[in-house]
Amino acid sequence: MKFKLFITLSLFFSIVFSQNKTIDFGEKLVFTASYNMSGLLTDIAQVTMETSKVQTSTSTLMRLKCTAATYSNFDSFFKIRDLYESYVSPNSLNPYLYKRDINEGGFYKFMQYKFQRKAGKVESLMKKRRGDGSIWEVNKTLNMDSSVKDIVSTLYMLRNLDIDKANVGDASSFKILFDNEVATVTFKYLGKETISSKIGRKECYKIAIGARGGSADVLKGSNSNIIWLTADANKVPVLAKFKIPVGNGELKIQSATGLKN
Repeated sequence: MKFKLFITLSLFFSIVFSQNKTIDFGEKLVFTASYNMSGLLTDIAQVTMETSKVQTSTSTLMRLKCTAATYSNFDSFFKIRDLYESYVSPNSLNPYLYKRDINEGGFYKFMQYKFQRKAGKVESLMKKRRGDGSIWEVNKTLNMDSSVKDIVSTLYMLRNLDIDKANVGDASSFKILFDNEVATVTFKYLGKETISSKIGRKECYKIAIGARGGSADVLKGSNSNIIWLTADANKVPVLAKFKIPVGNGELKIQSATGLKN
């Protein structure tokens, strides 16, 4: 089982994004990941999303860091230590650098993208572990439309869009780069729903997710993959339900600190 849930979270609707009004440095969201084991949803891992400031010699960037780690009592069954991170402009949230470092049940993979938007290219580096334990790597230069982004920056940009202007049933498709392939992610707005969570009872935007192409094909079912974002200026994801070939699960928020609004 791999944590493909991050690929389900992406841009929503064709509203032009101009400036980051939702995400601030120092935000931290903590979730519990549950998986259906023998018909029972069981809490198996913690997922953390946090932002921080990174100062380079020429500019200030925002680091968007997402980690997933199984609880210690599940490590012997299927140990997961995953890192997804994107270094973006604090104003536009456009990514300059993306990294994915996953360790899942003995499987290891590293991906890195360096975005060159003006040139319409992405420099890609992939590392994987062979059966004998050695690491092999592949470097590629991908021709890429400047609108294509990575998973993490796309998730945070979703929270900046004016979802309140959408009508129930509206749907749009967007493209993300994952495993050196461009995947199409489709979203349909289902309306508002009130959700009880660890951060309180929240009115939320309910969004159904579909995906196709490359690794995005892991999502299964019609309206089986849904996320709920708080219907306020922060648009915090409080709940997500997903269905993949080997089962289904949920992501539930436990705490939210450092919010901008």
